[in-house]
Amino acid sequence: MLVLLSVVLFCVPAMGGERTVTDLVGRTVTVPEKPERIICIGPGALRLIVYLQAQDVVVGVESMELREPDGRPYWLAQPQLKTLPVIGPGGPGAINKKPDMEAVLRVAPDLIFVTYMNRSLADEVAATLNIPVAVLSYGELAVFDTAVYTSLHLVGTLLGREERAEAIVTYLEGLRQDLDRRTGTICEDAKPRAYVGGIGYRGSHGIESTQRQYIPLDWNHAVNLARNVGSTAGGSHVVVDKEALLGLNPDVIFIDGGGLALVAEDYRKKPDFYQVLKAFREKRVFTLLPFNFYTTNIGTAMADAYAIGKTIYPQHFSDVDLFAKADAIYTFLVGKPVYAQMAAVYGPIGQAAAFSR
Repeated sequence: MLVLLSVVLFCVPAMGGERTVTDLVGRTVTVPEKPERIICIGPGALRLIVYLQAQDVVVGVESMELREPDGRPYWLAQPQLKTLPVIGPGGPGAINKKPDMEAVLRVAPDLIFVTYMNRSLADEVAATLNIPVAVLSYGELAVFDTAVYTSLHLVGTLLGREERAEAIVTYLEGLRQDLDRRTGTICEDAKPRAYVGGIGYRGSHGIESTQRQYIPLDWNHAVNLARNVGSTAGGSHVVVDKEALLGLNPDVIFIDGGGLALVAEDYRKKPDFYQVLKAFREKRVFTLLPFNFYTTNIGTAMADAYAIGKTIYPQHFSDVDLFAKADAIYTFLVGKPVYAQMAAVYGPIGQAAAFSR
């Protein structure tokens, strides 16, 4: 992590109340000393601003943010954001595309944060608008890695939220260490073979959609059967065909909230297929809250990690109240306990899937 952080800690004063930083694609960006009007473009950009408690300087939002708000805790916790002007469509189809220039200019930002934009396009947008553009990243799309820590520190530096950025990183690392303490010494023979289906990736998907890198399993030192399946795209996201899923035959299956409705519908149509799977026969199918919703819901990923831990290693999580833990995480990251709103849409976290009972 220190190598990553060294990129953003290189920050030098510039002329006339400005500073110069290096963004997540290695661009040198000169920005106002104290930005007062910002916008966020691309998956997860606005989430990081809310985590840093800087939503008051946001002056416009993508129209995508106004759709299906229940899957994004930062939006539930900060409903005033829906009153802001729309600065463009956003959504998966707008990734690494030129934004709506006229809409951006109408809100007159003095700094633009954008995710998953290549450096040449970011340079073009900044030059056309004459507004600095700082590129952020979570790492690979739909995967949360330490690149997000680098992004938090960069935004914290630019918006005067350095202490808050460090507090967030410390908090998330504290959760990782707690999970490691609980599960790090569990022997391999005691670990059920787990599979997570229905994970979102540029939209909602059914049980075939999963990830090879999946922090709620990885931080629990769990067996993720998706790692046994190759990715045709070369990334973490994998589409496992049903025949291959039968071959994996997981001991326990978790269904991501983002794809829950699709999985439930498919189950009603093809119950015989699902009953061949050991986890369905033994009623070891459980629901989670959406891991990806305009890229990774970091707070939800943490809540899901505790739900998975309590399910597969119950004796190691006997002291954890999942609902209270989720709200503690949401309160720290987005400012309000929004678990009840999430559960009203996606069901209680870590509970047996209602459609398979």
